[in-house]
Amino acid sequence: MIRILVIAQTVWREIFRRKDLYVLAVLLLAFLLTLMTMNIFGLRSMTGYVKEIGLLLAWLFAWILAIGASVRQLPEEEKNGTIFSMLAKPVKRSELIIGKWLGAWGVVGAATIFFYLILAVIVRARGGDFSLGLAVEAWTLHFCFIGILSALGILFSTRMNSDAAGATTAVLSVAAFLLLPQTPYLAGEISGWRREGLMVIYYALPHLELFDLRQRLVHDWPPMSLEPFLMIILYGLLMMAIFILLGWLAYRNKKFSRDII
Repeated sequence: MIRILVIAQTVWREIFRRKDLYVLAVLLLAFLLTLMTMNIFGLRSMTGYVKEIGLLLAWLFAWILAIGASVRQLPEEEKNGTIFSMLAKPVKRSELIIGKWLGAWGVVGAATIFFYLILAVIVRARGGDFSLGLAVEAWTLHFCFIGILSALGILFSTRMNSDAAGATTAVLSVAAFLLLPQTPYLAGEISGWRREGLMVIYYALPHLELFDLRQRLVHDWPPMSLEPFLMIILYGLLMMAIFILLGWLAYRNKKFSRDII
């Protein structure tokens, strides 16, 4: 466990050294401050659109950060040749994968808290309501979403370079988020093996839309009841475990060449 936490700590240091978080946080703050000064059609008192745009940006920035942070971890270790020294300490490959995933997940989750805090301050400053209880629920599920996305990035990076893994993770996550909820409606229009294949995809891919509570925050709906909230969290943890396990299976017998240095 100690080795996993040490690896996760090195991921944190590497990401902070790149200054990615600061750039995205400044962009979010600048955009939301611009929204505060705007007077679209004279509707200065309407904070709903501020929350909606702010939450959209928080999700977009976290999506970019999670993919970028996760897919480059293993390929960079292999490219720089540091993979040999890490595995010679000795560090198990399972510990390496879990540590890299945990580090990427944690740093992006922390950044997302910052995004939510910025949004809450600006909404409150404009006289709007930002429910603390619902915000905690929304961030918790958003955090689970980031964990699944990071696990996917780690999985694909075990057998791809960082660019290919990033593109694959991005396409798959967007498809799962936007298209997967429409699959039952599409399946009702076809039959035979095509319908069966579509339903296999429907149950195999992660249902990322379950973790999106933005509309509840925008429209000030009451918090979720405890039972479905916990069930979604358990589903998220299950998806993370599956993708990390698949990543370990893909990486445990991978051969490295010193020619990559």
